[in-house]
Amino acid sequence: MIYLDNSATTYPKPQTVSAATVSAMRISANPGRSGHNMSLAAAEKIYSARRTAAHFFGVENEENVIFTLNCTTSINMAIKGLLQSGDHVVVSSMEHNAVMRPLERLKSKGISYTKADVFIGDDDKTTDSFRHAINAKTKLIICTQASNVWGIRLPIERLCALAHAYGLLFIVDAAQSAGVIPIDMHEGYDVLCTAGHKGLYGPMGTGLMILSGNNTMQTIIEGGTGSNSYSLEQPEDLPDRFESGTPNFPGIMGLKSGIEFVGSRKIEKIAEHEFRLIRYLYGKLEKMPKIKLYTPMPDDRYFVPVLSFNVDGYDSEEVAAILNKNNIAVRAGLHCAPCAHEAMGTLDCGAVRISPSAFTKPNEIDRLIYILSKSL
Repeated sequence: MIYLDNSATTYPKPQTVSAATVSAMRISANPGRSGHNMSLAAAEKIYSARRTAAHFFGVENEENVIFTLNCTTSINMAIKGLLQSGDHVVVSSMEHNAVMRPLERLKSKGISYTKADVFIGDDDKTTDSFRHAINAKTKLIICTQASNVWGIRLPIERLCALAHAYGLLFIVDAAQSAGVIPIDMHEGYDVLCTAGHKGLYGPMGTGLMILSGNNTMQTIIEGGTGSNSYSLEQPEDLPDRFESGTPNFPGIMGLKSGIEFVGSRKIEKIAEHEFRLIRYLYGKLEKMPKIKLYTPMPDDRYFVPVLSFNVDGYDSEEVAAILNKNNIAVRAGLHCAPCAHEAMGTLDCGAVRISPSAFTKPNEIDRLIYILSKSL
């Protein structure tokens, strides 16, 4: 199988990730809950993973690294932990349902939002669009760093500065960018949410929520943390405040190994490899009369290496099915991001998405091009 659905989850995983996950299963002790050697060993390993993630994302205090189930969990924790009735939020026109559905649900609690348009290749207009969406009740800006459908990058450094200039909080959804774009919490992001199983090459069921030093977020999940057990109140200290219940120890160990893999390969080298493949594919597709492309040739200043398209006369799901019969795995449809499709006029038809990884080979892209040219 030629696997080109890496924006959903990366495959294959590095062998070191599988090994680390299996090795953790051999310990199978609950970290931080007991005083015996296995429990203490598990706790130390989780701390080392927290330290690895903190170093990778430029976090001074590893306690500010919170392990979650996925990026969606992280986003829900951040949105619902920070907003109160009467608050207003600014989002982009490219957001995933991980952002939009929680905000839509919170309308019933008196919370509102405004979508700011994103202008491809024009960071000034995009920033102005966000500025004009701010009003007197705005509490925070939350936006994706890169669209999971179109690969379009948002100028999050400028948007973070804009938010802070207006006294607002800034939350980044880095599900599609972590591991492909360098991310440094020193830029001032208040909350960074990301998946562990995509560009960080960790197992599914892993995610991160990284907090800045000054955070007053409320909890949406409470329970046992192995600390302050005499009290019925949730602990205030990080990371315990946001890590109730038994952690996904094998997944966290795999995620640590995935982050180390990205660090050893270098983000810039991974991105360069993936962009080379995507630009090559774009150049071939734009010469095929039946292929409809929606963005310019991807430029690493304004995109991540993701490319979506359609084929005249075919539904996007039909194209994906044909490719699947030829042992090529892609993603078609709305990609859980109807706002991004609405912005590009593809809400009624979806799109076929191609997303390579560090392991994708040039001949695999050639095979995709051949099947598209011969079968459609």
